Amino acid sequence: MRFRMTGVYKSSMALTAVLLFFLMMFAEQAQAQTRGSSQDVPVSQMFRMAEGMVRIAEPGQMADTLSIWGDVSLPGRYIIPRGTVLPDLVSYARGPVRFRDTQETQVDWSRVRLDITVNRQNDQGREEAIQFEYRYNDPLPNGMRDFTLQNNDLISIQTRRRPIFIDYIRVIGPTLSVIVSSILIYDRLAN
Repeated sequence: MRFRMTGVYKSSMALTAVLLFFLMMFAEQAQAQTRGSSQDVPVSQMFRMAEGMVRIAEPGQMADTLSIWGDVSLPGRYIIPRGTVLPDLVSYARGPVRFRDTQETQVDWSRVRLDITVNRQNDQGREEAIQFEYRYNDPLPNGMRDFTLQNNDLISIQTRRRPIFIDYIRVIGPTLSVIVSSILIYDRLAN
């Protein structure tokens, strides 16, 4: 007994074979890309592990864990490669916060100063604080560029801005207004 293949059956078999061929080619290409990408691209660059916890160091790399607080864009607990220097950590935390007053349209960075304090325990177990003061138009302070961070350091950054004329007016204006108002009220009540 012989079966006859109809035209519809033949075309569906051919279509199935073509689809199977393309599926196998796609799977082989995906495997090749996976093999190549695991060698070319690092496993992680900057990886947020949880809220406030950021891993910079690659898995298996010698690392230190420390905290950065204050006026930075991304404060938190960082796992960084051993031997990381202070300017690199500030960069990992995406730099200082860009604060603005309601009246200002742009920040004048020449008036901004960073106060950076690194708290760590010394060999005797006492807490010590190393301080750096950095202004944007000045070179880095002595020792800041090559200051190597250690495990369990606590870095705090405070951004300060030199006052401008409007800041003095904002302080003096309300006081002067109260004094003048008091004099006018006293004068009205006296007459």
